[in-house]
Amino acid sequence: MRLLDEFTTLSGYKLNLGKSEGMALDDFNKLEFDMILMSPPCQPFTRIGSQKDVLDPRTKSFLYILEILPRLSKTPKYILLENVKGFETSVASDKLIQTLESCRYTYQAFLLSPTLLGVPNSRLRYFLLAKLQPDTFCFQTSHQILKHFPDHDDADLRSRDGSSFNQMLSTDSNKKEQNKSEYCAENGKSQVNLLYKLETSEHQKQKQIQDNNLSIQLIQDFLEEGLQNPSLYFIPPKSLLRYALILDIVGQTCRRSVCFTKGYGHYVEGTGSVLKTASDVELSEVFQSFQALSEDEKLNQLSKLKLRYFTPREIANLHGFPSEFSFPEKTSLRQRYRLLGNSLNIHVVAKLIRLMVE
Repeated sequence: MRLLDEFTTLSGYKLNLGKSEGMALDDFNKLEFDMILMSPPCQPFTRIGSQKDVLDPRTKSFLYILEILPRLSKTPKYILLENVKGFETSVASDKLIQTLESCRYTYQAFLLSPTLLGVPNSRLRYFLLAKLQPDTFCFQTSHQILKHFPDHDDADLRSRDGSSFNQMLSTDSNKKEQNKSEYCAENGKSQVNLLYKLETSEHQKQKQIQDNNLSIQLIQDFLEEGLQNPSLYFIPPKSLLRYALILDIVGQTCRRSVCFTKGYGHYVEGTGSVLKTASDVELSEVFQSFQALSEDEKLNQLSKLKLRYFTPREIANLHGFPSEFSFPEKTSLRQRYRLLGNSLNIHVVAKLIRLMVE
């Protein structure tokens, strides 16, 4: 099966094809590919971006694919598209659906997060699968955007999934049995009524629900063992003082973390969870009467938590990257975080591809 990856083809055509003017229709026809995997730039559709939609120049490569799709000598059998939540309400999305229908594709849209596969990381993304008729999917399609995988119930997804895919999620049976008896100390019973940070009771309730979901693995299953030079990842005192009340803090026995963005490690607010490595200190001890303390006292309290960023390897683990994956040595820490922040969860995409081709 031959694949066309929109990003690598249109961005790397000069390097790989020796051309500077882009790829013409004849160039695509020569490839005779069977599948298109698309992850167009998300900035035109993000809630914090410009939201210029199809007027943003960064949508040109995507619109070009839609333009040439009906004119290809061999219509690809499969299409998978990924983007941020918000793409589904865009003009670009409307153009995609119109093109698929005119080319006689069956399609299904999704809003999915890795938590559906037992991964303790929220990363809600829009996905669309398309299959050339007369072939059909192995599941019943709907014009509604599905928020679960179509062949499983949300509550029992991991246990009912195929064993070969579960092997990708790691951990042996003994560890799974051990996990069932553990809970996140950061959201334990002693803190049910304690809003120790700038959060609402609804936020706290949602965290507790996630941490009590035994179908989701523990954060500790994705951490580096014997981390060398952990001080490299500790949060600087200045950032601790400024952002202490809005940090999303998780512990090793938690079953949740928020989405890691490309600004992780460089910016603090809203870029991803941070890890509490002091297992013998509860958050309630630190944040009780926190506002009344002096800066020195606050810093002294916060230092007890030993808060650090997740390492690039740990984020890669949460994304499902294989253990043999590594970055080139010259790639800086900031660049690694940026690349991972723009990445996909491999488990989610692998399952979608399997559903698409079955």
